[in-house]
Amino acid sequence: MPALPSSILEPLWVQVSALLPAHQDTHPLGCHRPRIADRVVFDKLIQVLVFGCGYRRIADHTCSATTLRRRRDEWIATGLAEQLHLLVLAAYERLFALELEHLAVDGCTTKAPCGGQTAGPSPVDRRKQGLKRSVAVEAGGIPLAAVSSLANRRDDGLLAATLDAIAVVGPLPAWPVVHLDAGYDYRPCRQVLAEREMAGEIATRGKPAPIQAGRRWVVERTHAWGNQYGKLRWCTERRRRVVEFWLALANAAMVLGRLVRRAWTCYRWDSRPRRRP
Repeated sequence: MPALPSSILEPLWVQVSALLPAHQDTHPLGCHRPRIADRVVFDKLIQVLVFGCGYRRIADHTCSATTLRRRRDEWIATGLAEQLHLLVLAAYERLFALELEHLAVDGCTTKAPCGGQTAGPSPVDRRKQGLKRSVAVEAGGIPLAAVSSLANRRDDGLLAATLDAIAVVGPLPAWPVVHLDAGYDYRPCRQVLAEREMAGEIATRGKPAPIQAGRRWVVERTHAWGNQYGKLRWCTERRRRVVEFWLALANAAMVLGRLVRRAWTCYRWDSRPRRRP
């Protein structure tokens, strides 16, 4: 049974195969061992993403753990996951349009027991090693960008980097409204928004959160979607570039999942699932 439904896995692979460069064999006598097919490696990496287990747990006679890590690093060098995320966002924009007039940003702290470049003492887990990801979403909860940092880094300190990461999506409408919780109720955050010509709707510190929920609840739901992927919920990677690879790949899968779900009620195609995803 695949780690993701075929309605999501197959479109992802079609885009990935189109992005992969042709392999050049540089061995003077030719490759003595046949190269593992990219599709096999892709399926294995998706299993690592979804289940969050180690590479050795997924490896079998078809593909070794060393091959998984080596091919993963090759794809990281080409920016595969980031390009895939942008392509899926472009497809969503063409079909349903991204609602960029309203944005929401928030952070989420998860476990990172192996430490590394993006791990730090978690203030909510007895100072155990943890990872924080700051995510920006549009009005419907579609993840636009994600930034990884130490668990003890405050959410408001990542606001500028998260908003700057949205630039890869394309130009934003004039003065979009950014919905933030009370953790961003500080003057530097308002200055960050003003410098980027954005309006802020920020909850006030000291008041109950349900009364001020507003339109920022969608980012909380997006974090819940992300925590369904074991690699984000329990990150054992130590290098920042690898963590960002998994973040981008998970975001691409989430966007495609929402795309297929909405398209199911609006369109008909040959491989359309019998039930709504």
